[in-house]
Amino acid sequence: MKDSKQTEHQEEEESFGHWLVQTIGLTVVFVGIVVLLFTFVLANDQVSGPSMQPTFESNDRIIALRHDKIDRGDIVILKAPDEPGALYIKRVIGMPGDTLQSKNDVMYINGKKYAQPFLKEYESELPSGTLYTEDFTLQSLGMGSKVPKDSYFVMGDHRNVSKDSRRIGYIKKSAIVGVVKLRYWPLNQMKVF
Repeated sequence: MKDSKQTEHQEEEESFGHWLVQTIGLTVVFVGIVVLLFTFVLANDQVSGPSMQPTFESNDRIIALRHDKIDRGDIVILKAPDEPGALYIKRVIGMPGDTLQSKNDVMYINGKKYAQPFLKEYESELPSGTLYTEDFTLQSLGMGSKVPKDSYFVMGDHRNVSKDSRRIGYIKKSAIVGVVKLRYWPLNQMKVF
């Protein structure tokens, strides 16, 4: 009788030990996968500052996809060219080879009007006759006539406070960390981009 109880107790200990090893092993694998995902595939960042208002507010939490194709209108996370170690969040306006001009709050890309519905909220709050985006051309900014190959012209949605390509120049493709795909915080403003 004693042997049977002792064997049963030993089996329970082995079963618990086996379960514990499996659980620890699975946890290590899961944590490893998450770390690899956020190192090579995804970027998890927090917005700081007003340059992308009203699209993003300070403390919004976002997920960006690294190595994604970059299109006009995409919101990107980029390495700040003027602040080592800092990241900026901006919208891609000019693609390689584009000409750009802003006149009377209308953006022209390659001579054609470019719709910017993401600016409507702030534009409506401005006093009559006030420009939301000051007039400029690439030439007037001293940036040549076209966006160079492998570079982008980026702007913040809050145009009159944003430090963007108008001040910091073109952004090299290699400086773009990722394309924003999701705002997950605050929860009541979760949105896929």
